[in-house]
Amino acid sequence: MKRLKKITLTQFRNYSAAGFEFHERITCITGPNGSGKTNLLDAIYYLCYTKSYFTAYQQHTAQTGTDGFRVAGDFEQGVHDETISCKWQQGKKEVAANGVEYEKLTDHIGKYAAVMIAPDDLELINDGSEQRRKWVDSILCQVDKNYMECLMQYQRVLQQRNAWLKQEALKPRNDYTTLDFYNEKLAEDGTYIYQCRKQFLQELLPLLNDYYHRLSQGREVLGVQYNSQMHEAAMDKLLKASLPHDLQLQRTLKGIHRDDWDFTLDGLALKQYASQGQKKSFLFALKLAQYSYLEQKQSNQPMLLLDDIFEKLDNRRIRALLGIINSPAFGQVFLTDTDKARVADAFGGVEVGYIEV
Repeated sequence: MKRLKKITLTQFRNYSAAGFEFHERITCITGPNGSGKTNLLDAIYYLCYTKSYFTAYQQHTAQTGTDGFRVAGDFEQGVHDETISCKWQQGKKEVAANGVEYEKLTDHIGKYAAVMIAPDDLELINDGSEQRRKWVDSILCQVDKNYMECLMQYQRVLQQRNAWLKQEALKPRNDYTTLDFYNEKLAEDGTYIYQCRKQFLQELLPLLNDYYHRLSQGREVLGVQYNSQMHEAAMDKLLKASLPHDLQLQRTLKGIHRDDWDFTLDGLALKQYASQGQKKSFLFALKLAQYSYLEQKQSNQPMLLLDDIFEKLDNRRIRALLGIINSPAFGQVFLTDTDKARVADAFGGVEVGYIEV
């Protein structure tokens, strides 16, 4: 089992300089609102994925008034420990393992895994398709390097094809040689991505069902529908058929970049018809299913990062969740709360480490 033993923060969000050691399997980070509890969780997440969970902008992760930050963590993995360091300064990012910088940041992805559950995650259910695509892609990129490569190539070629469409719409040249090349690449990478996404849902759904019913004790029939234009036709045929519309709107209208997933309970759309409690149960089940999927694929347990769950879940769901993560077979858990006594009471006799920030 891989386990985070220590983390050191320099100019990371509200931390000028701080270090924390983790001795227990479950660690509770306590302190008043605004003290940096969530920021510490985000630093742990950063060590795994070289990016913040909460913002896409690196400069927002640096402490106010500074031009960079550094996060370092000591991981126990069997016989040998490993130190991962992530540094960002003046627009340049460096990630190193035991002092040796990675040639490509993507070489680090998949080495350590973390699953975050945060208050704003309901956007995964309530918001548009881009959120769900990002979520699925983030999981599959960790377990399949080829998927990550295909996805990056697809996104790059998609931008190039869209630029070609804009140029052709403004000044037609009627030379489709370049377009044919783009279509061929999109079809090749898009087909692989589509097949992986289909397989992912088949493997995730049983895990999701199990966790949902354990968390909610509900009798609802849960469903997830993968919606893709590739259900109807191959990618190359979709692109050719859509070309007149693509030229008219100057963007690529068909392809796996339009994929989405519909979540349902008893056949009704979760987004429109579910209660807040049902949505929260579904969300937590979704993240726990993600945890189990990564554990199965990577033969190692991710870290579970729980932000402010006691404020967001009712007592029944909290008890069900704690029943899952209290198991000694579960991996390393970090959670935040303002009330240390509440956490101690909730976990009962389970040994919990406490860090106050």
